[in-house]
Amino acid sequence: MTTWGPRFLEPATTAFWNAVREVRPDLYKGFNPWDRISDPESVRALLRDGGIERAEVVAEAGTHLIPSAGAWWSAVLGSGYRGTVDQLDAAALKRVYEANMSAIYRLLAYRP
Repeated sequence: MTTWGPRFLEPATTAFWNAVREVRPDLYKGFNPWDRISDPESVRALLRDGGIERAEVVAEAGTHLIPSAGAWWSAVLGSGYRGTVDQLDAAALKRVYEANMSAIYRLLAYRP
């Protein structure tokens, strides 16, 4: 089982939610369910609550680079963010998509 740590896919995640908030404030989420299992102790507690008393939980440091704006949008569509995207009408989707592409292009240009 793999779960992501704190600041999952940041700063791109913040760009996504800021864009959503601009077009559909009702869909904006300040909380992500996976935030509840972003550290080893939280994962152990989840497993214990599910009846698994003995589990090896190992935290591994790492990064996941986003190589392109298209790769970021693929991550959006292949993640839990898809549920939000699917609730946008065509005009709102276009604005969220364009805001995300712009944000990722800026981030990619800034990389040291």
